[in-house]
Parts: sequence; C-alpha cells; structure tokens
Amino acid sequence: MRAALALLLLLATAHAAHRGRAYVREKVCQEYRMLGKENFRTLTIIANSRKYSNGTFEEIGHLVREIVSLAETCCVDGADPSCYDAGSTALSVKSCSADSPFPAHPGTAECCTHEGLERKLCLAALRHPPQPLPQYLQPSDKELCQAFRQDPREFADRFLYEYSSSYSQAPLPVLLGSTRTFLSMVSTCCISPAPTACFLKEKLERKNLSLLTLTSNRICSRFSAYGKDKSSLSYLASLAQKVPTASFEDLLPLAEDAAELSSQCCDSVAQDCMQRKLLEHTAKVCTALHWDGRFADCCKGKNLMENHFCILALPPAPAPKLPEASEPTNKELCGKEGALHAARSLFELARRHPSLPDAVLAKLYDSSGKLRGECCSTKDPAACLDSKRKQMEAELTPLLEKASQLCGQYNKLPFLEFKKRLRESLEQAEPEASPGQLERLLEQRVSFASTCCLPDAPPLLCASKV
Repeated sequence: MRAALALLLLLATAHAAHRGRAYVREKVCQEYRMLGKENFRTLTIIANSRKYSNGTFEEIGHLVREIVSLAETCCVDGADPSCYDAGSTALSVKSCSADSPFPAHPGTAECCTHEGLERKLCLAALRHPPQPLPQYLQPSDKELCQAFRQDPREFADRFLYEYSSSYSQAPLPVLLGSTRTFLSMVSTCCISPAPTACFLKEKLERKNLSLLTLTSNRICSRFSAYGKDKSSLSYLASLAQKVPTASFEDLLPLAEDAAELSSQCCDSVAQDCMQRKLLEHTAKVCTALHWDGRFADCCKGKNLMENHFCILALPPAPAPKLPEASEPTNKELCGKEGALHAARSLFELARRHPSLPDAVLAKLYDSSGKLRGECCSTKDPAACLDSKRKQMEAELTPLLEKASQLCGQYNKLPFLEFKKRLRESLEQAEPEASPGQLERLLEQRVSFASTCCLPDAPPLLCASKV
C-alpha cells in the first residue's frame, strides 16, 4: 500500500495538487528512502506501463529513468529544496518537446499550452485507454530461463512492462503481487536442479493470483468503461442470460454487489481489497443461486476464486418459455423508480434473448436513459415518450435481431461453419454487392462476433463496433 502511494504522489496526481509542490516532494522522498531505489524503480515501471499501455518498452524505459533519477538526485540529504521542483519542471519541458522520448499521447499538446504546476498536473493526468484484450503470452519454461540467464535485469524489466500494460486495469496491488511472485518463480526455478518440477509447483501456488489478475482486469475494464450504474446493469443482464429462471429480485442485489465491489476496489491501493471482496461476492452468488444445476456445479469447489472463474465462464442458458413481458408505463418510467423499471425491462429482454451481446444491451440501456432524460422533464412526458419510443423501436429492433442471430450462430457453430453460413446469408441479403463489398461485410460481421459475442467481450471496443 505504501509503495503504491509513493508512486501516485511521485506522478503528482490531482489529489495532491491543492497541498502544493513541497508536500509532494516531501512525501515522495520519504517513500523513496523507505522503499529503496530498486523497489521504487520496479513500481515506477509497473505504474507507467499501466498508465501508458500503448507506449513502447523504450518509451516507458526513458520515462522510468527520468523519474527514478529525479528522486535519486533530489531525495538525498542536503539536496537543495528547489531541486525536485526544478527537476520535475525540466521533465515537463522535455515531455512537450517535438522529439520527446516519452510515450506519445494525443492530449499532450493541450497540456503543453499551460505553464508550471498546471502543466505538470495536466501531463500527470494523461493515460492511454486500456488494451481491449490482454496481449501477454507467457513463453515456455525453457524460453523464460534462456531470456532470464541472458540478462536478468532486462528480462525483469521487459516482463514488468509487457504484463502490466496487458493487464493495465487490474488494481495496482494485484499487479504488484502477481509480477513479484512470477519473477520470484523464474529466478528460483531457472537455477533449480529440477526446473520442470519447480515450475509445476510454483505455478500451482500462484494459480489463485493468476486468476485474480485475469478476473480483476476484466471486472475493472468493465467498470472503467461503464461506471457504477451501467456496470450493475451489465452484470444483471449477464446473470439473467445465465440463469433465466431466476427472478429480478434474486439477481438485482447480486448485480449491485458486483458493481459496488468494482467501485471500492478497482482504484484502491489496499493490499487485499479485490481478493477479499471478490470472495465475499462469490459466496453471495453461490448462496443465492445454488438451486441452479450449473451454478451448483461451479460452487461445489472449496476454492472460491476458481468457483468465481467458473461462473464467469458459464455460457448463456437456453431461453425458457416465458409469458410476454409487460412494458413499463410512461408514468412508471418518469416516476421516482424510473431507473428500476428500466432495469427490469432490460432484465426481461436479456433472459428471453440469451444470445444478445453485452455491448448491444449496454446501448439499449443508454437509449433508455436518454429517452427518460429528454422526455420526463417536458410539459407532456407521455406524448414525448410515445413519439420517441416508436422511433427508438424502429432503429433498435433490426439491430437486436441481427445481433441475436449473429451471436446465436457464432456460439453454436464451429467457426468455419459459422463463416460459411454467414457468407451464404449475406449473398442472399445483398445480391447486388460486389465480391469485394461482400468480403468486407463478412469480415466486419466475423470480427464483431469473434470479439463481442463472448462473455468477456471488451466493452469500449464492442461499443464502437455496434
């Protein structure tokens, strides 16, 4: 926790802005001395790789060297009190130069129109959007040891960069624990007389931490893209598709609990926040839904982290035969509990259409909120809602049908068979299209299905594809 705080202060976050430059320097130097140069450097690599997840290894390296050098120079006994401020100013000037070696960011030019502390705080607030899906692929044990033996420090730096930029949405304490145990495993097993047995034992011991990193990155990516309320709706829809016979009253508290977990732990520097809250949430889900056969199978293990991962991986269940859902009235939509009625509508839609992807359901939620926002404060809300509802239905109904059919086929068929059938249906639907146009349409639909029909679909990327 202290380590995380040190780096947040070092990067001059907005939280420290009102306390002044001297305070930031004082805290940074205090933490630098406590951690020591190497731990401080490790943390700086992790935090900047998360922050600039599209930056190159070389760009992150330049930034890390400058930040560590600044602390190393200005935090020694007897250093001039103005050293830190002058050094951080020089760093911001370098960031604004045309040939800056630091990670490029489209917002840099805007920050560079400011001066002094304002510029530094603006630059510190910049960050890249997260990578849509984790890119890190772990090499074989043999390849790991070859790279480690060749240059242990370069190996560690590159791993920290690749892993942290790939799982940039996982909370900082989770990333710290995961990277530390991985590097410990490599340094231990690569000098072991029996490396294969050593790696097997160590990987089993880190399994929970690996699952926590993967899961928390997914949870916090959703929270980062959606915010708390929309995250809750996304969880609700996902649960409704997995266990469509459950009631709204059963599932809503679980969805709200998942969103609350995200809001408390995704940005927390508390060591065990994500793990503790996630295990508590898993216990609640298993208690509430143990009557469903598939959930019961996932929940019978003693390892709650594995149970949670099993629940996340459950595909949607076939839709049961349900009576037609009643639409909320105009009065209900514009009443105090309008958001709750909108949530119930989404729940009813999701449980009847198991193949509808999260990105489309999220778009529906946005449209519903926009509808209430535009109409409920007008002189005649009912007339406004009736008019706009018709327009919305005309625009969204074809989208729902297409997305449901596309994802339904993608989830049922082998990939090549799915692509073949999709090509045939496009040829029938677009008889005038040229071969090139058909190929583009085909690739567009295949790209959407292979990315956005999955339970762990990246929210921001899929929102743009919708």
